[in-house]
Amino acid sequence: MAKEALWRRLTNPLKSRKTRVALATIAAAFAAEFGLHVSEELVLTILGVGVSLILGIAHEDAGKAIKNAS
Repeated sequence: MAKEALWRRLTNPLKSRKTRVALATIAAAFAAEFGLHVSEELVLTILGVGVSLILGIAHEDAGKAIKNAS
């Protein structure tokens, strides 16, 4: 039972869309930087898109919270 609780505790943050986007962005940036040998501009573009998605999700979540509070 302890293994299941530990597994749930470790995977629980993956329920968040922001966390999944952040992990995907970091993985893509590392792959581009160290595996694919692409330009710095592409890595910055990947990071920029990831940050934009995270901010968009946060804005959407804030709108839902305001709507539910009314």
